Amino acid sequence: METVNVHEAKTHFSKLLERVHSGEEIIIAKAGKPYAKLVPLGREMKERVPGIADGAVTDAFFEPLPESEIEKWES
Repeated sequence: METVNVHEAKTHFSKLLERVHSGEEIIIAKAGKPYAKLVPLGREMKERVPGIADGAVTDAFFEPLPESEIEKWES
């Protein structure tokens, strides 16, 4: 991942966008400190549909975890 300063980013913004579009991630630095990151957009998110899991969650989902499982999370 390359870091470029603000001046370079302003001067070469179109080229940086092309690189990001091809999959690179680029850090923009201000006064030598990371300030922002240019990243490619992921695939468009599909619209969420309320109730899509209706009936898929059983009462067992809400039961307490066994002690052996809790120990794994707490260690």
